[in-house]
Amino acid sequence: MPRTRKLSLAAVAAGALALTASTTLSVPVAYGHGYTNSPISRAKLCANTTVKNCGAIQWEPQSTEGPKGFPGAGPADGKLCSAGLQQFDELNDQRGGAWPATQLTSGANYAFKWHLTAQHATTDFKYYVTKQGWNQGAALSRSALDLTPFLTVPMGGARPAADITHNGRLPSRSGRHMILAVWTIADTGNAFYQCSDVQFASSISKTGTDFGF
Repeated sequence: MPRTRKLSLAAVAAGALALTASTTLSVPVAYGHGYTNSPISRAKLCANTTVKNCGAIQWEPQSTEGPKGFPGAGPADGKLCSAGLQQFDELNDQRGGAWPATQLTSGANYAFKWHLTAQHATTDFKYYVTKQGWNQGAALSRSALDLTPFLTVPMGGARPAADITHNGRLPSRSGRHMILAVWTIADTGNAFYQCSDVQFASSISKTGTDFGF
């Protein structure tokens, strides 16, 4: 083969490689993933096989990742627990109230716990709870939630530890509710959404019961 032909093919190959690298580097990737242990989330209950017939979430409870900006943006109503991902739609099904609920004391101090399978630069963690009298038979929506978080933990772009605890005061509630925890990533367009079923009582012997880690 002539020398000029060899050089031409080499140039084409180098150009293709550069284009591939450029394309790869231009795609934003979120390396952070995680789930809530306390109060335990639906995703983790499925991973623990405490709850059956969960679909794909049982293998990756850390992957409920969707657009950030909640409540003004983010996943659509009715898709909050799955972060808008169709493959995790089982998380949005209320199952007639059959999801196990963590027992909580209204107005008490509580330790909210996350396990992060990979850490990522973080804007903040926010916690929302359903309103008194919310529709427990419908998939979680913004209208069911108090859209002012009862706990906000700012991070300012720092990377959290793999296992983190946020201490805060629970809102005043009674009966069965849902807590939506939102972990907002600082340097991508995404956040992680975790839904936990809880039961508030005025006084119980423990502030919370987890169903495993």
